[in-house]
Amino acid sequence: MGKRLRSQRRGKGSPTYKSPSHRAKADVVFRTYDEKEKNDYLTGQITEFIDDPFHQALLMKVVFEDGSESVLIAPEGAKKDSYIQVGAKAELTLGGVMPLRNIPEGMFIYNIEKTPGDGGKLVRAPGSYGLLITKDDRFATIKLPSRKTIDISLDCRAQIGIISGGGIKELPLLKAGRNYYKRKAVNRDYPLVRGVAKNPVAHPFGGKEHHPGKSMSTARGAPPGRKVGHIGARRTGRKSK
Repeated sequence: MGKRLRSQRRGKGSPTYKSPSHRAKADVVFRTYDEKEKNDYLTGQITEFIDDPFHQALLMKVVFEDGSESVLIAPEGAKKDSYIQVGAKAELTLGGVMPLRNIPEGMFIYNIEKTPGDGGKLVRAPGSYGLLITKDDRFATIKLPSRKTIDISLDCRAQIGIISGGGIKELPLLKAGRNYYKRKAVNRDYPLVRGVAKNPVAHPFGGKEHHPGKSMSTARGAPPGRKVGHIGARRTGRKSK
């Protein structure tokens, strides 16, 4: 019997290809939205910055006046021992957390909740930010870094400012070895070899002819090992004029 394809092993999640969760230093999540935050505000102090291999952006540890702690994404301009405020009646501070209904229009925001209380899901990449365009009685319209606009409930919270680490992709790599270790630090494969350049035992598109030999369209429910190529594609091929 032969061995399983590498993409089968990777898709199944064998120990060789699992992301080692023990390397994670902190979970980025907002405080529980309690009555104190809903009706007033809390002041917190930035005690330290955390370089977490699971996050490209810099994180900051915040200790609040009631003794609770939280790890948030640090904004550009944040300083150690400075203060932020969280809550409905909080002042606008870099890295502060407020519900969208209390954030003025035109403000740069990030780490935005998609549904109230989920702890922040949208706009979390280094150097990115969302723009609060307008608000109505129920929803806020936000322009995402992709330039797409989305309507979110006014009860969702977000942080104020622009995420730290902008320009991370502008740094020259200079040599391939540096990129290897850079990608290895965030559990990414490098270099990426084309499937058609591999042997048949290593990839479904492998073989000596250097073409897939079968359709590259793949269903989303395909098993590990076959889930390669155009996954759930709306269309393939050249556009007709």
